[in-house]
Amino acid sequence: MAADPTGDSTIDGRPVRLDAFHDGGFAVFQPKGWGYRSGLDAMLLCACVAPGFAGRIADLGAGSGVVGFGAALRAPEASVALVEAQPIMASLCRQSLALPQNAHLARRIAVAEIDIGSGRPSREAAGLGDSAFDLVLTNPPFHPANHRRPPDPVRERALFPADGMSLGRWFAVAAALLAPKGRLVAVLRTDRLGEVLQAIEPRFGEATVLPVHGRAGAPAERVVVAARKGTRAPLRLLEGIALDDGAGGPTALSGKIARGIATLPLAEM
Repeated sequence: MAADPTGDSTIDGRPVRLDAFHDGGFAVFQPKGWGYRSGLDAMLLCACVAPGFAGRIADLGAGSGVVGFGAALRAPEASVALVEAQPIMASLCRQSLALPQNAHLARRIAVAEIDIGSGRPSREAAGLGDSAFDLVLTNPPFHPANHRRPPDPVRERALFPADGMSLGRWFAVAAALLAPKGRLVAVLRTDRLGEVLQAIEPRFGEATVLPVHGRAGAPAERVVVAARKGTRAPLRLLEGIALDDGAGGPTALSGKIARGIATLPLAEM
């Protein structure tokens, strides 16, 4: 790895940027000009982790690890697995874990480099046993098939499902990883909500949906969905949140989410 004072560097011959999150509470290497860079979706998932949570967390499809690092920072008693299929992204996670500014988190975070669609034996060999986690956080790669695909293969893999990896399969793996009564929290495009609810229905209950409006008064662009394994409690639809006040400025809640000090109503101990 070669670095310079600006925060730019190269890892495995690729340009990366060292980005700080949660008011400098942690930093991760992210792709620069290639791949997928975590941002607001990751911050929304982090805000669904209760500060007092003390269980085992899986960041499923971790990318550069922003969600997992943020979860570990918010919940000092939790342990976190960064589950990522792409070797280059898993490498970024490991490089980020080795940073001195992340030393306070590193002992509680592990990287599992595995394609979760590869089957139970492979998952177990990677330390992802059935019922091993209390909380799964995920931003699945589920842009619709007719969406324009980026030329960069790493970014494409982050945004589009691999062959044979349906929503149902993704959430079936999440359910297998969760202990009884464990919780799933996912952020997705609003137009996938129907598919998500159908996919989780066989294994999860107590589904709760939080609409996320990019701008006040505009249709919601994202939804955050939480559900609990093995229950039959009914669906709840929460009042939506807005990230922009409609006049071009961020809302107070948006600023708190970015700083890592907001806790959304989907968070539970």
